[in-house]
Amino acid sequence: MTRNNELHMLSEMGNCYVFERQRFRKYGLMLAMVFLQSTFAAIQTEAQQLLTLDSCRSMALRNNKQMSAAKLKQEVAFNTRKALRTKYLPKVSALGGYEYMSKQVSILSDDQKTALSNIGTTMASTTPDMGAYISSLVQKGLMTVQQAQQMGAIMQQVGADFGQTTVGMLNGLGQEVVDAFHTDNRHMFGVSVMLRQPIYMGGAITAANNIADHAEHLAAQRSESTLQNTLYNIDQAYWQVVSIRQKEKLAAKYLEVVEKLDNDVQKMIAEGVATQADGLKVKVKVNEAEMKLTQAQDGLVLSKMLLCQLCGLPIESEITLADEDKENILSSLSPDDASMQTAIENRPELKMLQTAIDISKEATKVIRAAYLPHVGLTAGYLGTNPNVYNGFQRKFGGVWNVGVLVHVPLWNWFEGEYKIRASKAATGIARLELSEAQELIELQVNQCKFKVKEARKKLAMATKNVEKAEENLRCANVGFQEGVMTATEVMEAQTAWIQAKSQKIEAETDVQLSQVGLRKALGILN
Repeated sequence: MTRNNELHMLSEMGNCYVFERQRFRKYGLMLAMVFLQSTFAAIQTEAQQLLTLDSCRSMALRNNKQMSAAKLKQEVAFNTRKALRTKYLPKVSALGGYEYMSKQVSILSDDQKTALSNIGTTMASTTPDMGAYISSLVQKGLMTVQQAQQMGAIMQQVGADFGQTTVGMLNGLGQEVVDAFHTDNRHMFGVSVMLRQPIYMGGAITAANNIADHAEHLAAQRSESTLQNTLYNIDQAYWQVVSIRQKEKLAAKYLEVVEKLDNDVQKMIAEGVATQADGLKVKVKVNEAEMKLTQAQDGLVLSKMLLCQLCGLPIESEITLADEDKENILSSLSPDDASMQTAIENRPELKMLQTAIDISKEATKVIRAAYLPHVGLTAGYLGTNPNVYNGFQRKFGGVWNVGVLVHVPLWNWFEGEYKIRASKAATGIARLELSEAQELIELQVNQCKFKVKEARKKLAMATKNVEKAEENLRCANVGFQEGVMTATEVMEAQTAWIQAKSQKIEAETDVQLSQVGLRKALGILN
């Protein structure tokens, strides 16, 4: 008996050991899983980005492609203005070239070259017959026969000397003249340096520089307009995410309330105090609550994707907004003293239209300048090889020059007058567009102010409705627990409660968005 008791005790101890070991393994595994889950949750929380409205704005302005394009347009306008400033300064240009010609320029004709080369021979052949001349003198008695013979002998000696020396010398001199007129310009080299300085261009340069100044201001105003549009879109997306997140929390809470009601109804059905029809009605509400929660979750994911895209983040980024878990999503309210003068002073659209008017006026001056006299100063240096200023010498030689150019339009069949009239008409159109824009902006400001007031009234009404709906739901729950109210009445109270809460969330979001719209209408969103 004792032996059996000992064996039984040992068996019980073994079973306890095995049980404790299994329980240790089980709880040890559970603890390990809990530790891993908490660690993973901490890592995931760290991986999520906590974004405020200001951080979303900063990232959007930094990563928005339209903002980058607007900044590049400002840089284009800045450099264009710098380029037009140089129109006041003199311009210097250089030109060089080489040209080969198949024939050279000849100042003398071929006959002139031949005549010059044989000038001595020609003179010798055209010498007068002195013998006949001396004979005529003898016949007239002006010279004796002996004198005539002596003169003939002298002339024969002079003619012989002229043929031997003078003819060759004159021919050589003629050939030197021909060689001196040889141009040798088949290989032509030329270089020119020119300076041009405008003196009076009808006011075109000043008007063009004024247009460049206005264009730079216009680029800055467009950048401001793009900035405000970007901020407006960011604010819209940000508060949309906050609103959907609040609705998701509301849907989760509604599902929890409906599930609790379903659990209570199932217990009542089990006790026989409720019917299966009541249970089915509650099940339908549970399914509707689950569907609303799913829709809210999907909408939240999509709205966060849109916000990430606007901020320049990957659309799959895990982000958490600083305002999405707040009970009251309202920020500071906009002042009620918004005036049209504020919009006129700050709206970039009005500034752009006014700049367009100024540009149109300067464009009229540019058109008028094209039909006024133009005066310019020129100076330069021209060099050639062969040197045309020194007998076509095979060296570079040139000349300096200074001049004044005057261009005066005389008659153009009133072309300039017609163009000026057309430009002034364009300026008038720009003025009308500015006036119309001011009227539309005034209307927009008034509409935005009305929306802000309407949104605030709706918020006040929605807040009261929430208080009443919560009290109604509390009474319905108490009545249901006491058995004096049916499940259908409780579900009606729950439906009224979630509608009131949803309207309050929408009203808060409308207040935020209407204030954003008012600041944009006033041009003070940035």
